[in-house]
Amino acid sequence: MLQLRPHQQEVVDKLSEGFANHRCQILYAPTGFGKTEVAMAIMQEVARNYKKTAIVLDRVVLVEQTSLRLGKYNIDHGVIQRDHWRYRPDLPIQVCSAQTLEKREIVPDIDLLIIDECHVQRRGIVELIKNNPQLKVIGLTATPFTNGLGNVYTNVVGALPTGELIDKGWLTPLKVFIAKEIDMTGAKKVAGEWSADEVAERGMKITGDIVSEWIKKTHEIYDKPMKTIVFCSGVNHGRDLEEKFKQEGYNFVSISYKEDDEFKRTVIEDFARPDTEINGLIATDILTRGFDVSDVCIGVSARPFSKSFSSHVQQLGRVMRPHEGKKFAVWLDHSGNYLRFRDDWDKLYDHGVDELKEGSEKARKEPSVKEKKDAMCPSCGGLWTSPTNICDECGFERKSPRDIINVPGELTELDIANRKLVIDNQQFYSEILYYSRTKGYADGWVAHKYKEKFGVWPRGLKLEPLPPSIATSKWIKSRLIA
Repeated sequence: MLQLRPHQQEVVDKLSEGFANHRCQILYAPTGFGKTEVAMAIMQEVARNYKKTAIVLDRVVLVEQTSLRLGKYNIDHGVIQRDHWRYRPDLPIQVCSAQTLEKREIVPDIDLLIIDECHVQRRGIVELIKNNPQLKVIGLTATPFTNGLGNVYTNVVGALPTGELIDKGWLTPLKVFIAKEIDMTGAKKVAGEWSADEVAERGMKITGDIVSEWIKKTHEIYDKPMKTIVFCSGVNHGRDLEEKFKQEGYNFVSISYKEDDEFKRTVIEDFARPDTEINGLIATDILTRGFDVSDVCIGVSARPFSKSFSSHVQQLGRVMRPHEGKKFAVWLDHSGNYLRFRDDWDKLYDHGVDELKEGSEKARKEPSVKEKKDAMCPSCGGLWTSPTNICDECGFERKSPRDIINVPGELTELDIANRKLVIDNQQFYSEILYYSRTKGYADGWVAHKYKEKFGVWPRGLKLEPLPPSIATSKWIKSRLIA
């Protein structure tokens, strides 16, 4: 029997309330939240009330996956897809192929339409929504950043932010390592994004580094190969990676649009088995939607994006699904995407999404050499999130020149005036640390708020929480409003 968890039932209730004022709503929730389960529960409730509902998916494999999951919970349904054995259009619950609806110009006789991965915005489905004003609509997405969504949807129901879901054990935390980066200096752009040809050509140049870094990290962290997915820069890059992994004795399989659907389905099903002999899958974008293998422990980012924050988020989400015994997932960043989108990711991580914003997908400023250096541990390559001079991952200690402290924007010798500055900075840090602990936020949130105020990362400060002063409370409130 399908039973929702409290945080899932909460968004169902919010959607129900939202229909009082909105015909078309978006449900935002991170990958791994269980949006499909939420959708199935809503569809089941609609059917119980003698009304009709349908969910639309834009890939054949997703149609089949969703039908199987409904069957798992004994929820009777039909499938609208060419030659599907479950074609029963009279049933109140339907699973629909977007392509089939568009090609046959089918308008389902339903009361509620659910759109999976609504940020994709297929023209035919958008027209179906606009031409049938009697339909209520729910769009599902982990990345509601695509321009134009506001032309269809008028309300966003946001799930708990990623950080809170991790703290509560519903998602898996990440250990991020900044690895050798694909150099995109001077690369050609098309509509603000690096051209596919440029990305593929440059990605090929560090294939050996990607393979050697994976071998090093999987043995350092896990003492053995662990299930991995690799986001490559193109078809040829994927095949080159597959060959290099096999030369080192590891079974990685590259899949792309050039392989037939049956081959891809078989490979993914094999990879999903707990006893699979496949160490990893390699693809450009096939694994970013509908890929649900929760025991994947390592993600490799080797496809740089200049502006597509949504693609970056989709990729991260593939390794953050919870699985029994999985305490964390590892992210090896060869693309530069993590630092490029770090501010956007931190905001999404801490606060989630509660409104649609046009123009959020735009080319990001490249981090400077110094920013990249400061962001990683020089010993293990881990993302530096520690508020102290000691790396949380490997224990490496960054040595500072004696009697030199960080102040906003520069290095200054320690004197009496600066001693007071250190005390004030420690006071502020302790107060926002106290606030974050009461809210269950990660310490990374504290570090970013400190940097937002002082322009530098907190270094050498003590982890001593103190109740916030009135001034600090007002500052926190102003930042949350902003």
